[in-house]
Amino acid sequence: MTTKTIEELKKIYRRSVKRKVLIILSLFSAIIITMLVSVSIGAGSPRFTEAMQVIFSKLLPSLNLDPGSATTQIIVWNLRLPRVIMAIAAGAGLAASGATMQGVLRNPLVSSYILGVSAAAGFGAALATVFKIGIIISYGKYLIITNAFAFSMLAMLMVYGIARIRGITTETVILAGVAVGYLFSALLSLIQYVAPQHEAVRAIVFWLMGGLHASTWEAAIIVSPIVLLTVILMMQQSWNINITSMGEDVALSLGVNPRHVLVITMVLESLATASIIAFTGVIGFVCLISPHISRMLIGTDHRYLIPCSAIMGGLLLLCSDTVGRVILMPAEVPVGIITSLLGVPFFLYILLSKRRRIWQ
Repeated sequence: MTTKTIEELKKIYRRSVKRKVLIILSLFSAIIITMLVSVSIGAGSPRFTEAMQVIFSKLLPSLNLDPGSATTQIIVWNLRLPRVIMAIAAGAGLAASGATMQGVLRNPLVSSYILGVSAAAGFGAALATVFKIGIIISYGKYLIITNAFAFSMLAMLMVYGIARIRGITTETVILAGVAVGYLFSALLSLIQYVAPQHEAVRAIVFWLMGGLHASTWEAAIIVSPIVLLTVILMMQQSWNINITSMGEDVALSLGVNPRHVLVITMVLESLATASIIAFTGVIGFVCLISPHISRMLIGTDHRYLIPCSAIMGGLLLLCSDTVGRVILMPAEVPVGIITSLLGVPFFLYILLSKRRRIWQ
């Protein structure tokens, strides 16, 4: 290979990197714009300028801006803004987890729920809702949240333990995750069947739909740092994930232990997903749709795919939640329903189009 050829390849690589960075920055700009629009639309919303005035008066008190009426401040600052931040954080965490697991397990249909964390979280929430039983705390407003989180992490430990018996490989992890998921789904159905009150069953079903209606500043402050930390740690593993996605033999020949990478990503994915669904309920398809869209835009290099998926997931969930709030005003549709309605047509498109070749 001549020096001229090497220089041409370097130019092509630099152009490719610039294009990927530009796409990521464009998506980030889109999410900021969508965030500002989202806080100003919906039932009883103030005008856009009034919403911006509230936000900037709170964030930059030195400007001495008029924050507006008390009602406007409650709607924008106490209700809308924490919900928007929660949507971005939840979407980012779910999407980054999905992209990571798809790469490590080399399977385009794998989601961040493959370890059974969603079913386990549902069982934990149902246990707290119906019988008021908690394995961390026994009462209080965090009973459902802590139960959902604890059982999600328990599911991850069960998957790891089962997979380790037969050797930690992609196949054993997927099969163990499916088995654990079915186990907790069965236990969840049992609780719904024996629940003594119809209201309790209704509460369980509503929680399983997934939603951001109960988002508060407290929840956003808890979830956002966890998501940020786990996404950063996933990005640190991006090069190892790139190598692992080439196959176990290739990874070992390049000095990367795929089992170690799999275990690390399992822990990070479970922590992010469990933290999110403990507060929002089960929100599906974001962890599947966002990585595929990002993969179409920037390719399969996880150094760029993970941050792009995170931003895409935040944007997708924020848009879905905004649509759910305004489509049937003053009532709202749970965001889990919106994402599922979006996800099914998208995957039919992926299945029937030539774009599925990105995995071949």
